[in-house]
Formats: sequence, structure tokens, C-alpha cells
Amino acid sequence: MRRLLHIADRHRTPSTTRLMGYLLAFHAGAINAGGVLVVHMYTSHMTGFASQVADSLVLGRGTLLLGALGAILSFLAGAASTAVIVHWGRQHRLRSAYALPLILEAGLLLPFGLMGAITLTWSTPFAVPLTVLLLSFIMGLQNAVGSQASGGRIRTTHMTGNVTDLGIELGRLLYRNRSGLPSDERVQANRSRMRLYAGLLGMFVAGGLFGAAGFKHVGFLWVVPMAALLLTLALPPLLRDVRRSHHLQALLRRPWERLRAQRP
Repeated sequence: MRRLLHIADRHRTPSTTRLMGYLLAFHAGAINAGGVLVVHMYTSHMTGFASQVADSLVLGRGTLLLGALGAILSFLAGAASTAVIVHWGRQHRLRSAYALPLILEAGLLLPFGLMGAITLTWSTPFAVPLTVLLLSFIMGLQNAVGSQASGGRIRTTHMTGNVTDLGIELGRLLYRNRSGLPSDERVQANRSRMRLYAGLLGMFVAGGLFGAAGFKHVGFLWVVPMAALLLTLALPPLLRDVRRSHHLQALLRRPWERLRAQRP
């Protein structure tokens, strides 16, 4: 439990970073699999959307092109938002630099879960409903959190890189070195990385099962426990920062002071 309290903290141990990666992979798998039942597309797969841009240009299908561009731009905006938030937190010496994007993600998931199918009818300039853009933004936001927190080693919203790296390590494990080779020339698998990539893949699949089953049996409210998971990870370091950071306290007081000033 103590490790969970520090999981979104800027000062983490490597083991805590791995645990954060596993939990975020589970979360991404749930949102991705549940999302495909809602909008019939995987909103974290930018490779597919990039291919869709090329296909739609060749086929002259403007609606398909707009939808793919909307998803890519939303994912890009989510990743950029995480970078801005994290660097702002670092500059202000906040321990909750990585917790802040997760709180934003939870804040976006809650209205989606509570409003349900209403968001599917909200049109956008990109020929896809607001739900597609929202989920793509959330996936970009979260993927950037894992990437920045781990120095680019952990990606949680898509598994292509993890499966590739796991395959590389498996190949090294199965490789038969010639006898007599010096130790520095021997091909050796990095078992720690193998466990990391296998764990991320396993948690993503487990999250997918949870998300698909949740949406099938519960409906849109299945995202509420997902938002609660993010808040469980992100609130402890944020609350510690609120207690110790005068700058953050002033920032949180500002909206309430404006409301008081507007009262007659």
C-alpha cells in the first residue's frame, strides 16, 4: 500500500515505476477495449489512423480522412498536454508532476461515464463524435505519462513496441552462444526487461477483459471505477504538495477568490 501512495510521485524507485506502468497498462487496456464497444475503433492505435489517412487520400473518402486526422490530432494534443503539465510541475518543484495529468484524465473520464450515450451524439468538425476525440486525447495523455516517467521505456496504451522488445529478448534468450566466447561477447537476454514487457502485455490484456466485460454488463458507468483508480494513484502526492507548496495553495485558492469577488 505504501508503494501505491508514491506511485505517481516524481521521486520514485525503479520498482515503483514498473508498478505504475503495470497499473496504467491495465487502465489503458480497459479503456481501449471498452471504447471499441462504444465507438467501434481502437482509439489508442495511431498506426491504424495514420494508415487510414493514406487510404482515405487514395480513395478520396473525405469523411474517413477527417475522422483519422481528428483522432491523431487529439492523441497528439493529449501527449503535448502531459508534457506541458509535467514540466510545469517540475519547474515548481512539485512531487506530483506526474499525478497532475492523471487527475486531468480522471476528470475527463467521469463526465463521459456519467453522461453515457449523450456524448455519442455530439458532432465535431472531424466527422466523428466527441467520444472518439475524447478517448484519443485521454490515450495520448496517459501514454505520455508512462513514457516521461520511465525515460521512454514504458508505453502503456499500445503494445506493438512492448511485444517487439519482448520478442528481441526472447531471441537473445534462445540464442546459442559458441563455446569459449568471452563473457562480454556472449548474447544474453535481459530478464528484467523481459518481465517488464511481459507484465505490461499481461496487464493490458487483463484490463481489456475488464473493460469489455464492464461495458457489456454495466454500460458507460464502467469508466467510473477506472477514474477512481487514477485518483487513487494521483491524489496522495498532490495532497502532499498542497500541504507544502504555497504556490499551489495560491493557485487552488484563485478560482474561489474570483467567485467571492463576483458576488454582489
